[in-house]
Amino acid sequence: MKIPTIPPAARWLCAAAVLTAGAVIAYPAARNETVPKLQEREAARSVPDQSTGLNDQTELNVTVYNSNIALVRDVRNLVLPAGTFRLKFMDIAATVNPATVHFRSLTDPDKLGVIEQNYEYDLLEPAKLLHKYVGKEMTLVRTYQESGTTKHEEIKATLLSDNNGPVWKIGPDIVTGMFAESYRFPEVPANLYDRPTLVMSLENSGPRKQQIEASYLANNLSWNADYVLAVARDDKNADLDGWVTVINNSGTGFHNAHLELVAGELNRVQPPAAINALALRESGMNKAAAPQFQQEAFSEYHLYTLGRKTSVEDKETKQISLLEGSGIPVEKVFAVNGQSSYYRNQQAPGAPLKDPVMVYYKFKNEEKNGLGIPLPAGNVRVYQKDSKGGILFAGEDRIDHTPKDEQVSIHIGNAFDVVAEHKQTDYKHVDTHTWEFEYEITLRNHKDIPIVVQVNEPIGGDWEMLSSNYKYTKTAAFAAQFNVPVAKDGTAVLKYRVRAKW
Repeated sequence: MKIPTIPPAARWLCAAAVLTAGAVIAYPAARNETVPKLQEREAARSVPDQSTGLNDQTELNVTVYNSNIALVRDVRNLVLPAGTFRLKFMDIAATVNPATVHFRSLTDPDKLGVIEQNYEYDLLEPAKLLHKYVGKEMTLVRTYQESGTTKHEEIKATLLSDNNGPVWKIGPDIVTGMFAESYRFPEVPANLYDRPTLVMSLENSGPRKQQIEASYLANNLSWNADYVLAVARDDKNADLDGWVTVINNSGTGFHNAHLELVAGELNRVQPPAAINALALRESGMNKAAAPQFQQEAFSEYHLYTLGRKTSVEDKETKQISLLEGSGIPVEKVFAVNGQSSYYRNQQAPGAPLKDPVMVYYKFKNEEKNGLGIPLPAGNVRVYQKDSKGGILFAGEDRIDHTPKDEQVSIHIGNAFDVVAEHKQTDYKHVDTHTWEFEYEITLRNHKDIPIVVQVNEPIGGDWEMLSSNYKYTKTAAFAAQFNVPVAKDGTAVLKYRVRAKW
């Protein structure tokens, strides 16, 4: 059924009702307030709101930390009125922490003061826009069929309520369930914003033209390092490419910005949840361009500054070359880490227990290897060429923040062709506080090259090595390390006896 249009008189009455409902009631001034003061206040009210966006921006610095936060420093050139006024500072990160906002004039800091600031994040959406028009008039646009013809109709209506569906006043009638293809709004309400905005009440007694700076902390910006280690076929040397992965989920893009990255463990009152990001390089290995970051120490952290400006869009993961090292001497290590209770073999008493033989690549982070800068924590993916010259993925590990001249150790997985079996061959209670243990570790190498297996054995108590058929090193108070050579396609057996007191 076609709803009749509202007669002009009825529309006028509706509009009058809306205007009356929104009328401003003026009250007499306080007795102790002079007329000049009132005039001054009225003049301040008459200054229209000022706004600033990206067109005013002259400099942007973004410093991203490992802990999912970033410090944003936004510099803009503005023309500001004198006296008290409101400034809408737009195009900021949606995840800004309002308590961290610092606003100042770089031109005349003493002449521009902040009276009040608000972070407006009630963003423009169809449902919110409709809800903001409760009590106001708008236009409903609908189509209907008449005599086989599609016709369009615009109906003036006042939105009375928007709870579980709109309730309209159309002429003298109250209407629910009114279908409309679209709504037409005369304007955007003042308290609804199309983007995150800082609204500040300012007082300016300085010049009109000023350069101002707003700095703040924003969440959901993070970075991590990703490395690619390409190992030669002979396992003697490798090339290392380092990449920085910057992840922006802050709700805004940062364009033509100076980018800085801070590596280190930053203490925070409420650490945010970690972001799991898929590295772009996980599925392949590309050659890195020349390193683009300059590194320097900063407090107890390390600062990496990109030597050029860059842009990072919202919902974007960007990768930038960090370092490049070639011909790095590497060592391939086969390691067996023992356990403290080998005699507790409940499945097969007396039978040896198999331990995984872990494989590591180790190298030193030093300048002569093309490195020698602090390495940020990150994932290392290892690749190696096959017999046909193709590149194969060999494993991955995560390294911690590594200072220069320190060793880097990367666990790539467990050896397929090397077997380690532990067996306790003797257990003797010497006296009340003394025991003797004897162990036998059998190492079988099915590879076509000889290897050395590093056996790390935990030993409790105040211990003394009574006998061993291989040299050992006491690497810690309760640990001994043996380096056992095993011939190609051969077997080696490590035997040792230890006495321990508790």
